[in-house]
Order: sequence, then structure tokens, then C-alpha cells
Amino acid sequence: MPKRQGGITYAQTGADYFQRRGLVRHAGAWSLWALGVGAVISGDFFGWNFGLSVGGFGGLAIATLIIAIMYIGMCYSIAEMSPALPHTGGAYSFGRTTMGPWGGFVTGLAENMEYVLTPAVIVVGIAGYMGAISDDLFGVTLPNWAWWAIFYAIFVGLNVRGVATTFRFTIFITFLALAILAVFWIGAIPHFDFERWALNMGFDGSELPEGGGPFLPFGIDGVMAALPFAIWFYLAIEQLPLAAEESHDPKRDMPKGLLYGILTLIVASALTLFLNAGIAPGAHAVGQASDPLFLAFRTIFGDGIGSSLLALVAVAGLVASFHTIIYAYGRNIYSLSRAGYFPKWLSITHGTRKTPHVALIAGAVLGYVVCLILEFGGDIFGDVPVGAVLLNMAVFGAVIAYIMQMIAYIRLKNVPNVERPYVSPLGKPGAFVAGVIAAVTLVFLFINPDYRPGIYGCAIWFLAGLAYFAVYARHRMILSPEEEFAVDHRAGSA
Repeated sequence: MPKRQGGITYAQTGADYFQRRGLVRHAGAWSLWALGVGAVISGDFFGWNFGLSVGGFGGLAIATLIIAIMYIGMCYSIAEMSPALPHTGGAYSFGRTTMGPWGGFVTGLAENMEYVLTPAVIVVGIAGYMGAISDDLFGVTLPNWAWWAIFYAIFVGLNVRGVATTFRFTIFITFLALAILAVFWIGAIPHFDFERWALNMGFDGSELPEGGGPFLPFGIDGVMAALPFAIWFYLAIEQLPLAAEESHDPKRDMPKGLLYGILTLIVASALTLFLNAGIAPGAHAVGQASDPLFLAFRTIFGDGIGSSLLALVAVAGLVASFHTIIYAYGRNIYSLSRAGYFPKWLSITHGTRKTPHVALIAGAVLGYVVCLILEFGGDIFGDVPVGAVLLNMAVFGAVIAYIMQMIAYIRLKNVPNVERPYVSPLGKPGAFVAGVIAAVTLVFLFINPDYRPGIYGCAIWFLAGLAYFAVYARHRMILSPEEEFAVDHRAGSA
């Protein structure tokens, strides 16, 4: 007989259900650190810079400080929750245990939106770099959609090959990306002129050729408008709990990976913001570029083959995040479908490689289609860069997931009989502050009318997912590890 609990019906499964959905343990502390840093590092290469156009240097700098505080509070909270609930579901598992099936699904669906859309943002950035480089070196230009297809095919394929291959490449590409950034940071120092280049925007957003402009050209409104772009310096560090069932010792290694990772990213974001905006061509031009680091390399090394080759290497930073967040959406889709929230066939893993190949391919197709809609959407988005629209869409899903996770942390404190190998020194106040900042960012996503159509599209996506769960999926659930843990601890039965 099917088992019912709290409006959910759990269907019985055959003996082979979980055998066809197996994973393999491989990751250690360094692998988890690389997964977290690698997932985010593209934010130093592309995406953050659009915040200069809406906030000026000062607006983006203050927004980055606020967002760094949010991520510190959130990472400490997740560092406590992830070893306590070491399941592939990650954020969905936190929400399911503390807020029931609906809370778990809302959290998981928001994170699904974040992780499917984030690689789409990154692949747009990759196309921007590759288009400029191929034109510079070979005089060849491919359409953006072709670059998107090429990179999706390569890195979905790499993720399908196996978890060992995925993590080995993640470590390599993350260190390479950090090395490239180090070359940029060191090379930019002799060219740095803060007042001349970082402050070269007037109160109306126009360029000031001699610099010396205001620190806050758009006032406090600019700080608020820059919040979504500041998130790009750190977005996806929170994906690490998705690797719990592929980690050798998640209770020991997960907190280390999270906390060392956020420290690395805070240092990188400060150096990139100051040095990329503080050298020629300055904040005004960098704020509108699809390849901001390429502009910096041209300033440091001059035009020609040298800077183009360095920019080609710089694509490694984008590739690092593209590769690792493909891993993340694969595990997110896998865990939600294994439990029945999404169609169950999405959770089938490869027979020999034990990777969620169906989920990986499905997420790539969805992300690619969204890119095509935005690229060829006619007058829906006007002249707004596709990458900027996608970025705001991804942040919409992310901040909802952040709010839900911080609520989950506060509620988890009241769940009895949960082992806590690590306890956050910031406790409930740290989670509360992080949740409030995430909520404020969610509100201010709607400030700029240019990005609203994309946000509305995400809202439709979100509502469609909730309707699917309400009408169909909740009557056909499976007692996956996340569901079984929540039922056993009774927190998810309401």
C-alpha cells in the first residue's frame, strides 16, 4: 500500500529503483574547495562588471561589501547544515527536513532555476571572449549560438564521463583560473590610477575622459541596483552540499571546503573590482563589456597576439564555473527527480559511470533554449545584453533559495536528534542577517525595467513547477534518502 503523510503519497518502488540511480564517492576536502571556488570564479571574469553601469564604482563596491556579509553568514550556516544532513539534495534537503515537502520543493526549485540559468550566463560570456579572440587571431567569427552549442557539448560530455574525471578537471581548471587572475592582478598594479579610471562616470552615467567623478554617481539607488551584479562574485559557492553523496567524508570536509572557499572568493573579488575598474579604459567601458578581463589584458600587454592569447587562457576562468555548475544542476535535478518532485526518469544514472547523464543533458537543453529565446527574442529586451538579463534571472532563483535556506537553518536548531559535527559561530543571527540581505536583493531585482521581462519569465517557470507538484508529483513521491531522513525526524511531516 502507498504511504501517505502530510498530503504526500509515497509510492512503493522495485528493488532496482535505487540501483539504477547510484552515485560514486570520490571527493575530498581539496576537491570540494575547488568545486566551490571553481563554480564562482567566472564571476571575476564576467558578469560583475555590469554593476558598474548601474551603480558606478562606489555603488558596486558598497554592494559587494553587503553581499560579502550575506555570503559569510550563509556559508557558516550551510557549513553546519550540510554535514548534519549529508544528502545530494543539498538545499532541498535542508528545506524538506525543516519546512516539509512544500518548503523542500520551493527551495529545490529555486536552486534548480539558479543552476540551470547560471551556466547559460557563463556560456554567453564564453562566447563574448571567444568571438573577440577568434576575430583577433584568425579573422573568423562564429555566431553566438554556435559557441554556446560547442561548449555545452564539451562540458556536459566531460561531466558524463565520471565523477573522478569531473573533480580532477575541476581542481586543474580552478588553479589555472586563479593563476590567470594573479597574472592580471600583478600586471595591473603599475597601471592603476583609481581617481582617473575608477571614477570616470558622471551623475548622468556619461563618461568623464579625465576621471575625477563622484564615488556614488547614482547615489544609494545605485548601490541597490548593483546588488544582483555583486552577487556574481560569490554565486554558487553554496552548491557544495550537492556533492555530499560523492564525498568520502562530508561531515569533516564539507565545512572546510565552504569556509576556505568563501575566503578565497572574497580576496579575489576585492582585487578584481579595484584593479579591473582602476586601469584603462576605466569603469565606464568595463561596465558595458562582455569581456572585461580582455580589456585589462590589452591595457597591460598591448594589442596583438600576446593579449589575445592571454585572453584565450582567461576563458579558463569561465570554463571552470561552467563545468562545475553543470555538475551542480545535474545533481539538483537528479535529487529532486529521485524523490519524485521532477519526472523520475531524469534521475537515472549511467550504468557504468554512475553519473546522472539524463539530468545533465536535460539541464543543458533547457539552458540553451533560454539563451536562444533571449538572443532572438526580438524587441522583448531591446538592446540589453543577453548576459545581463540571464544574470538577473539566475539571481532571482538564487536569492529565493538563500532565503529558504536561512529559514531552514533557524528552524533546524529546533529539530531534535540531529547530529551536528560542525556548529556555526554566527548562529541564528548570522543566518538572519544573510536572509534579510537576500530578501532586500530580491525586491531590488525589479528596480530596472530592462530586466523585468526575464524575471517575469522566471516567475512563470516557478509557478509552473509548483503547479506540477501540486497536481501530479506529490501523489507519486519516493522515499529517497532526503525524504526518509525528514520523515524519520518528523520535521517534514506537517
